Amino acid sequence: QVQLVESGGGLVQPGGSLRLSCAASGPIFSINYMGWYRQAPGKQRELVATMTTKNSTNYSDSVKGRFTISRDNAWNTAYLHMNSLKPEDTAVYYCNLNSWRGDYWGQGTQVTVSS
Repeated sequence: QVQLVESGGGLVQPGGSLRLSCAASGPIFSINYMGWYRQAPGKQRELVATMTTKNSTNYSDSVKGRFTISRDNAWNTAYLHMNSLKPEDTAVYYCNLNSWRGDYWGQGTQVTVSS
């Protein structure tokens, strides 16, 4: 079974930076894409960024130019580099791996942007 474990969340001041990591384990193959989503209190889960196996990326308008998704060559780890953080970026961030075998999610990591 594929498992995803996020790390790197925490409390950061507005304008600060964080890097989230997503460690993937298990039978990982036939990947379509990996990505990051977030869910703020009282809101629906929303897309943050995705990356396909051809390294094509997609970002939500709210994070374009501030966040960058990346991965290692083996697709064992995905990253979300977050710069110029704003209070409205506060949410639980989830890692997602989509493959022909299924759609997998991590447990989430909390990011809080506050002074």
